[in-house]
Amino acid sequence: MTVHELLIHLARYGLPLVFLNVLLEQLGLPVPAFPTLIAAGALAAQGSISGPALLAVAIAASLTADSTWYLLGRRHGHRILKVLCGISLSPDSCVRQTERLFERGGMPSLLVAKFIPGFSTVAPPLAGAIGASYGSFVLFDGFGCFIWAGLGVGLGMIFHRTIDRIADFFEGLGFWAVVLLASALALYLAWKWWERRRFYRTLRMARIGVSELRGLMEEGKAPVVVDVRSRAAFQGDPRRIPGSRRLDLEEIDRNLADLPFDRDIVLYCT
Repeated sequence: MTVHELLIHLARYGLPLVFLNVLLEQLGLPVPAFPTLIAAGALAAQGSISGPALLAVAIAASLTADSTWYLLGRRHGHRILKVLCGISLSPDSCVRQTERLFERGGMPSLLVAKFIPGFSTVAPPLAGAIGASYGSFVLFDGFGCFIWAGLGVGLGMIFHRTIDRIADFFEGLGFWAVVLLASALALYLAWKWWERRRFYRTLRMARIGVSELRGLMEEGKAPVVVDVRSRAAFQGDPRRIPGSRRLDLEEIDRNLADLPFDRDIVLYCT
């Protein structure tokens, strides 16, 4: 869809289209909503859409999606994160990076979550998984939604003349505008898919199964088992493999000398 076509649809369907686009994106679908907010902001500057109503609809849609993920995280814990990161294009960093950000910033990190790729979808269920109160979640997430949606709408209102020129440019390209945008998206998805495949191939080469690990333990070979889950993951599920030692993944290099090298070393994480 070109910028010109987006503006036409926004002028025709207005607020319901913005609500649907924001809701679907925040639920995890690859349908970017920020460009829609900018385009809608441009129409608000021209008087075609109410600016305050536009902002309210965007915040309501985002909070609806985030609350859904929060409640799923509250009910299913870190299992819902595994589902999310299982379909992620970057499964190697999905949980780990999100948990690290959340550990450092706590609930206030929700204020900027919308601006961090991947964090926006994973942060709400993580907040639920660690047992954060819903009131606290709504407070910080609501302000985060306001900042994110307000920036998009505000940019559209400020640069509405530039957006009109961009729309005219893409309209002049016609069919080739669609080809250009589709090609860029296809290249990005192909690259992330290749990275995903490479990660899983590496993981399979270095993986040890549960039954194999138990067999080593029963045979008396005493492998060193290290639990490298983050603090947030451990709080959500404090169960551990018997005899394992806790060690943060970022501390591995500093504590490498303390690990015995005459036995197998097995790491397990989220």
